[in-house]
Amino acid sequence: MAEQLPTLQELRQQIDSLDRQIMELVSQRARCAQQVAEVKLQSGDVSTFYRPEREAQVLRRIMEQNPGPLPAEEMARLFREIMSACLALEKPVSVAFAGQVGSFAHAAVLKHFGRSVAGTPHAGVNDVIREVEAGLAQFGLLPVETSREGTLGPTLDIFFRSRLRVCGEVQLRTHHHLLTQDLDSLSEVKRVYGLPWVFSACRLWLDEYLPDAEYLPVNSYEEGVQKLQSSGAALIGGQPCADQFDLQILAPNIEDYPDQTARYLVVGYQETPASGRDKTALLVTLKNEAGGLYEMLEPFYRHQVSLARIDSRPSPLGEGRCHFFMDLYGHESQPQMAEALKDLESIAVDVRLLGSYPEAVL
Repeated sequence: MAEQLPTLQELRQQIDSLDRQIMELVSQRARCAQQVAEVKLQSGDVSTFYRPEREAQVLRRIMEQNPGPLPAEEMARLFREIMSACLALEKPVSVAFAGQVGSFAHAAVLKHFGRSVAGTPHAGVNDVIREVEAGLAQFGLLPVETSREGTLGPTLDIFFRSRLRVCGEVQLRTHHHLLTQDLDSLSEVKRVYGLPWVFSACRLWLDEYLPDAEYLPVNSYEEGVQKLQSSGAALIGGQPCADQFDLQILAPNIEDYPDQTARYLVVGYQETPASGRDKTALLVTLKNEAGGLYEMLEPFYRHQVSLARIDSRPSPLGEGRCHFFMDLYGHESQPQMAEALKDLESIAVDVRLLGSYPEAVL
């Protein structure tokens, strides 16, 4: 005989009971966070409320121990928001980012820090750097790489003149959608609004499905949303834009190149202890001579330190030297990394440690 399933009313009562338990446990965690803040204040340690290595360790453990049925990443996102809200009780985190409200950069801030963060948009990366250096924001978020365009050189060039350290990274999928307020079909779309660069990113789809529509650039997502009040209007934006302005997705993933991703760096003055799975960023200057690149890489091979990425940049002073930005797997505190860096310093003109930071978790 088949086991009798509980009634709908019984299931709802069980959910209500579980919700009360979850609320009490979250409240207990929040009270612990407040006590952490009190302990730090009493000890005079007021500079390290945000611990990226600690958060990375917690999120990794959540994903590894997740029993289901929720996917591991979804469970980790829930805990990210709990951690963000609890941290705000200790000390709100302020983050400057290059982009607009509703942009992918804005989404990267929320993904890394949670929705309790105080994020402020800025016109460009130089404005972000000035904000952090002036102490008006604790951290800055900088775009450093896209799967379509590769490394963004202007972001790397900032480290020639700034002493900010890299203390985190964010990986983000960047899908474009056709967004509307009240349209039900593509046949109703007469005008498509978007930031100037986005039309080229979605050209193939637009040519196939909306060849007769008018394409009109706007300066911001806010301006584009205002345009949606006119009949037959749609806006190209990502999921962050849809969420921010409560828009409907009329057509998803309209970009020419699917599965695009963007990588961002979190910068600040805070040093980050090892989390167990880390990267280390370097800026290395060499003489422009034969064999220089081999000599630079050989210590890492000898000490078994893996290279994640390497990029060369022209010298800002125009002298006959080569500059390389490197991402290595491992933390600066690990013996093999320390030995490799020591050997590198005897070879290179200059070695600047830009910071060690946890690998992106979500």
